[in-house]
Amino acid sequence: MSTVLSATGFPEEQVRHRARHGAAAAFPALEGYGSGLLGAVPAGQDPYDLLERARIVPPVFMPERLKKLIELAREPLYTDVELDAAVGGFASRLPLYVSAFGSTQVASRDLGEAAGRQAGRLGIPMVIGENVVPVNGYRAAAEAEVSPLLGRIAAYTQAAAAGGNEEFGGVVVQQSTEDADAEVWNLVYSDPVCEPLLASGRLAFELKVGQGAKPGLGGLTVLGREAAGRVAEQYATDEVFGAGDERVLRISSPGTFTEEILRQQIRLMRNNFPRVKVWVKLHPGRDVALAAATAWAAGADSVTVDGAEGGTAWAPSGFLGQVGLPLGECLTRIGRTGNCLLASGRMWEGTRAVKALALGAHAVGLGRAALLAVDEDAGDGLVRLVESIALELRLLISALGKYRADALDAKDVLLPPT
Repeated sequence: MSTVLSATGFPEEQVRHRARHGAAAAFPALEGYGSGLLGAVPAGQDPYDLLERARIVPPVFMPERLKKLIELAREPLYTDVELDAAVGGFASRLPLYVSAFGSTQVASRDLGEAAGRQAGRLGIPMVIGENVVPVNGYRAAAEAEVSPLLGRIAAYTQAAAAGGNEEFGGVVVQQSTEDADAEVWNLVYSDPVCEPLLASGRLAFELKVGQGAKPGLGGLTVLGREAAGRVAEQYATDEVFGAGDERVLRISSPGTFTEEILRQQIRLMRNNFPRVKVWVKLHPGRDVALAAATAWAAGADSVTVDGAEGGTAWAPSGFLGQVGLPLGECLTRIGRTGNCLLASGRMWEGTRAVKALALGAHAVGLGRAALLAVDEDAGDGLVRLVESIALELRLLISALGKYRADALDAKDVLLPPT
């Protein structure tokens, strides 16, 4: 490395890093692949994160508390707050769901199945992300094994039944362009493993339009050359790490959408799979309100908005801090519509969740938080995390003089000055 020149006040080391590594420098360090959960800048340091800068503002006069007092014939407590919710056509024990994490290495079979079991115990919905089948196959080669997709579904279903949650929660299977080529929804819809979910109305298909970690891009993962060769018919690859490196970047198509294409896709889903709920996942685009309205008008049961703070997967570094609307901005643009809106992006504790619920979300998704929780304790980590969030939700909602999560509204949040 040359030490002749310096550039005070300029990102000299970043420039030198790019000069050494070329195109690979557009991504985070490869040493963290498979163990690092990527997202936007750290919480509290993002000047555009509306939810972090907003405040929850209880009133002095609380007529809803008076109504609850009369109903109970005593002063109400935070333990009287009810948290059951309607989430995308499902009955859920809590206004929470497990967000999508698909074929990336961090969502390995063990972690994915652990998250599924605990979500089933909790009675909250779980989304299985894109590309699981094209990358890993639908059924495992060995009969004694199950594929990651079916393993997650089976783990969820069995745990839900054991916990008495046959009527709560549900499984959502996401599909992207490559998944459509692999006919993932057709396979799942006709598989006996999924029949208990279909029979109880607890299966949904989610059309993936985009995601918060890399708005406008498809999925990106790093594969060894042998693995890349196995999926060469489904995916393109790029030699961003150098022709001599064992690893290549696997590229997914983001798909192409217009208003009419989105409408037609949703209508096809409803016609071809009448027994499932229809979900749509949007990236935080500037026209997110129009996209959400289009999806609902076409018959979607739910729209998920993944804010720019979200993400568990592999993404270019520039996207993580500079691309897409923050979740709070998405929520204020969409507003309260009466339709089911789900929100994800840096959710891990109760105050952020309450702000999102007050701004119009029906439930919030746990992505990185869910993976970290099951990584900490594969048996009970997610359950304990959710228990802590549920306690905070009850405390905060009670402090606002309300006793149901769906009673929150925009008056409960003070937004920062524009």
